[in-house]
Amino acid sequence: MIKLNVLELLEKNGKTKYWLYKQLGMSYQNFSRMVNNETKSIRYENIETLCLLFHCTPNDLFTLSDEE
Repeated sequence: MIKLNVLELLEKNGKTKYWLYKQLGMSYQNFSRMVNNETKSIRYENIETLCLLFHCTPNDLFTLSDEE
């Protein structure tokens, strides 16, 4: 399973989920699903925005785990 590390990146950068929600400009329902790893897909533009906001690469955003 691929996991999005948004919560860890927020903590590392001293930012809140609310801050990220406002930056992404998506519906709260979709934002919540994405942050909590409850979605099956993520748009490239969201990946790009996350990378720009956190000054990271896609490799920093995702981890691969054995969990399902």
